[in-house]
Amino acid sequence: MEVTLELAAAAEAPVLLDMQKMAFLPLLEKYQDVETSPATETIERLTSKMTDRRNKFYKILADGKLAGAICIRQKGAMRCRISPLFVLPEYQGLGIAQETIRKVELLFSEAKVWELSTLLEEQGNCYLYEKVGYVQIGGTQKLTDRATLVHYQKGAFN
Repeated sequence: MEVTLELAAAAEAPVLLDMQKMAFLPLLEKYQDVETSPATETIERLTSKMTDRRNKFYKILADGKLAGAICIRQKGAMRCRISPLFVLPEYQGLGIAQETIRKVELLFSEAKVWELSTLLEEQGNCYLYEKVGYVQIGGTQKLTDRATLVHYQKGAFN
Protein backbone atom coordinates (compact mmCIF):
# COMPACT_ATOMS: atom_id res chain seq x y z
CA MET A 1 0.00 0.00 0.00
CA GLU A 2 1.40 3.36 -1.02
CA VAL A 3 1.14 6.04 1.68
CA THR A 4 1.39 9.67 0.60
CA LEU A 5 0.91 12.95 2.44
CA GLU A 6 -0.72 16.12 1.14
CA LEU A 7 -1.03 19.43 2.92
CA ALA A 8 -4.63 19.97 3.99
CA ALA A 9 -6.47 23.21 3.32
CA ALA A 10 -8.64 24.87 5.97
CA ALA A 11 -11.63 24.36 3.66
CA GLU A 12 -11.19 20.60 4.24
CA ALA A 13 -11.67 20.95 8.00
CA PRO A 14 -15.27 19.62 8.05
CA VAL A 15 -14.30 16.39 6.27
CA LEU A 16 -11.17 15.95 8.38
CA LEU A 17 -13.10 16.61 11.60
CA ASP A 18 -15.63 13.91 10.67
CA MET A 19 -12.76 11.51 10.02
CA GLN A 20 -11.05 12.45 13.28
CA LYS A 21 -14.28 11.80 15.18
CA MET A 22 -14.68 8.38 13.49
CA ALA A 23 -11.11 7.46 14.36
CA PHE A 24 -11.27 8.56 18.01
CA LEU A 25 -14.90 7.69 18.87
CA PRO A 26 -14.08 4.12 20.00
CA LEU A 27 -11.50 5.51 22.45
CA LEU A 28 -13.91 8.18 23.71
CA GLU A 29 -16.55 5.53 24.36
CA LYS A 30 -14.02 3.27 26.08
CA TYR A 31 -12.30 5.87 28.27
CA GLN A 32 -14.88 8.67 28.60
CA ASP A 33 -12.16 11.33 28.30
CA VAL A 34 -14.64 13.95 27.14
CA GLU A 35 -12.41 16.93 28.01
CA THR A 36 -9.36 15.79 26.03
CA SER A 37 -10.54 13.41 23.31
CA PRO A 38 -9.98 14.50 19.70
CA ALA A 39 -13.46 13.02 19.08
CA THR A 40 -14.94 16.02 20.91
CA GLU A 41 -12.89 18.69 19.14
CA THR A 42 -14.88 21.54 17.58
CA ILE A 43 -14.64 22.71 13.98
CA GLU A 44 -13.33 26.04 15.26
CA ARG A 45 -10.51 24.36 17.17
CA LEU A 46 -9.53 22.15 14.25
CA THR A 47 -9.62 25.06 11.81
CA SER A 48 -7.47 27.09 14.19
CA LYS A 49 -4.97 24.23 14.36
CA MET A 50 -4.94 23.95 10.58
CA THR A 51 -4.36 27.68 10.02
CA ASP A 52 -1.78 28.17 12.78
CA ARG A 53 1.47 28.86 10.92
CA ARG A 54 3.43 26.78 13.46
CA ASN A 55 1.49 23.71 12.31
CA LYS A 56 1.49 21.64 9.16
CA PHE A 57 -1.67 19.56 8.79
CA TYR A 58 -1.41 16.69 6.30
CA LYS A 59 -3.97 14.36 4.83
CA ILE A 60 -2.85 10.75 4.79
CA LEU A 61 -3.64 8.98 1.52
CA ALA A 62 -3.45 5.20 1.21
CA ASP A 63 -3.32 4.15 -2.44
CA GLY A 64 -4.79 7.56 -3.27
CA LYS A 65 -7.73 7.29 -0.83
CA LEU A 66 -8.13 9.55 2.18
CA ALA A 67 -7.27 7.40 5.18
CA GLY A 68 -6.42 9.83 7.99
CA ALA A 69 -4.42 12.90 8.93
CA ILE A 70 -1.47 14.10 10.96
CA CYS A 71 -0.61 17.49 12.41
CA ILE A 72 3.00 18.48 13.01
CA ARG A 73 3.60 21.40 15.35
CA GLN A 74 6.99 23.03 14.97
CA LYS A 75 8.20 23.98 18.44
CA GLY A 76 11.33 25.78 17.39
CA ALA A 77 13.94 25.05 14.76
CA MET A 78 14.75 21.53 15.90
CA ARG A 79 11.70 20.25 17.82
CA CYS A 80 8.37 18.95 16.50
CA ARG A 81 5.24 17.53 18.10
CA ILE A 82 2.79 15.11 16.51
CA SER A 83 -0.78 15.89 17.55
CA PRO A 84 -3.00 14.39 16.37
CA LEU A 85 -2.27 11.40 14.19
CA PHE A 86 -5.29 9.38 13.18
CA VAL A 87 -6.16 6.66 10.71
CA LEU A 88 -9.74 5.66 9.92
CA PRO A 89 -10.73 2.33 11.52
CA GLU A 90 -10.94 0.50 8.18
CA TYR A 91 -7.31 1.43 7.44
CA GLN A 92 -5.87 0.63 10.87
CA GLY A 93 -3.42 -2.23 11.26
CA LEU A 94 -2.01 -1.85 7.75
CA GLY A 95 1.20 0.00 8.65
CA ILE A 96 -0.15 3.38 7.52
CA ALA A 97 0.57 5.20 10.80
CA GLN A 98 4.10 3.79 10.91
CA GLU A 99 4.81 4.88 7.33
CA THR A 100 3.24 8.29 8.01
CA ILE A 101 5.58 8.87 10.95
CA ARG A 102 8.59 7.93 8.83
CA LYS A 103 7.49 10.31 6.08
CA VAL A 104 6.93 13.31 8.37
CA GLU A 105 10.26 12.74 10.07
CA LEU A 106 11.88 12.94 6.63
CA LEU A 107 9.86 16.05 5.71
CA PHE A 108 11.07 17.75 8.89
CA SER A 109 14.58 16.32 8.80
CA GLU A 110 15.97 19.38 10.63
CA ALA A 111 14.04 18.33 13.75
CA LYS A 112 16.28 16.56 16.23
CA VAL A 113 13.55 15.96 18.83
CA TRP A 114 10.05 14.60 18.26
CA GLU A 115 7.29 14.52 20.87
CA LEU A 116 3.83 12.99 21.11
CA SER A 117 1.36 11.75 23.72
CA THR A 118 -1.01 8.81 23.77
CA LEU A 119 -3.10 6.77 26.19
CA LEU A 120 -1.02 4.38 28.25
CA GLU A 121 -3.88 1.89 28.20
CA GLU A 122 -3.78 1.68 24.40
CA GLN A 123 -0.96 -0.85 24.13
CA GLY A 124 -1.17 -0.96 20.33
CA ASN A 125 -0.46 2.76 20.11
CA CYS A 126 2.41 2.50 22.59
CA TYR A 127 3.83 -0.43 20.64
CA LEU A 128 3.61 1.52 17.37
CA TYR A 129 5.49 4.52 18.75
CA GLU A 130 8.14 2.37 20.43
CA LYS A 131 8.56 0.37 17.21
CA VAL A 132 9.51 3.56 15.33
CA GLY A 133 11.98 4.67 18.01
CA TYR A 134 9.99 6.71 20.54
CA VAL A 135 10.68 6.32 24.26
CA GLN A 136 8.36 7.08 27.17
CA ILE A 137 9.49 10.16 29.06
CA GLY A 138 8.40 12.00 32.17
CA GLY A 139 5.42 11.18 34.28
CA THR A 140 1.90 10.27 33.38
CA GLN A 141 -1.28 12.29 33.62
CA LYS A 142 -4.54 10.70 34.78
CA LEU A 143 -7.34 11.90 32.47
CA THR A 144 -10.15 9.75 33.88
CA ASP A 145 -10.33 6.73 36.16
CA ARG A 146 -9.75 4.64 33.00
CA ALA A 147 -7.38 6.81 30.92
CA THR A 148 -3.78 7.83 31.53
CA LEU A 149 -1.84 10.11 29.21
CA VAL A 150 1.78 9.13 28.61
CA HIS A 151 4.39 11.19 26.80
CA TYR A 152 6.89 9.95 24.22
CA GLN A 153 10.00 11.45 22.70
CA LYS A 154 12.41 10.52 19.95
CA GLY A 155 15.78 12.19 19.63
CA ALA A 156 17.99 14.15 22.05
CA PHE A 157 17.19 13.52 25.72
CA ASN A 158 18.55 16.56 27.51
